[in-house]
Amino acid sequence: MAILPIVRYPDQRLRMPCEPVTAFDARLKEMADDLAATMRAAPGIGITAAHVGILEQVTVIELDGPLSQRVYVNPVIEWLSPELQRHTEGSVSMPGVTDEVERPARIRLTYQDLAGATHTDEADGLLAVCLQHEVDQLGGIFWIDRLSRLKRERIVKKFRKMGEQ
Repeated sequence: MAILPIVRYPDQRLRMPCEPVTAFDARLKEMADDLAATMRAAPGIGITAAHVGILEQVTVIELDGPLSQRVYVNPVIEWLSPELQRHTEGSVSMPGVTDEVERPARIRLTYQDLAGATHTDEADGLLAVCLQHEVDQLGGIFWIDRLSRLKRERIVKKFRKMGEQ
């Protein structure tokens, strides 16, 4: 497993929609392993291939350490609950800054695993937040796009200031 360089905001690759994965092979498994290692080193609880400049629909999430690792290939959110929840979010591509984002509390997601088998899962709580966050990223929507213009400008200014130090 390699730790890959993380693309930093405002790199334009973070705003580009990712392509669906069509080859379920050893390269995909290696990419998932590298993403997991990169996420742990960052540290973070979720990462997409876009975070390392690979524009393919792959995300890895670990909410409770390596044994909880889940890989989602070509994920699509099929349903969002009308109930909302607020949760603090951030990104491995914009370390050191966070803010609260409001999202649906529950979701239904269809995705493929590393072998190409299709699954449908429902999620709530932190897993629902993470999945929505990472699926957004795969679609070229960076997490700060879910904030008000004022909050987004404040976050960007703070992140730039941190880079100047």
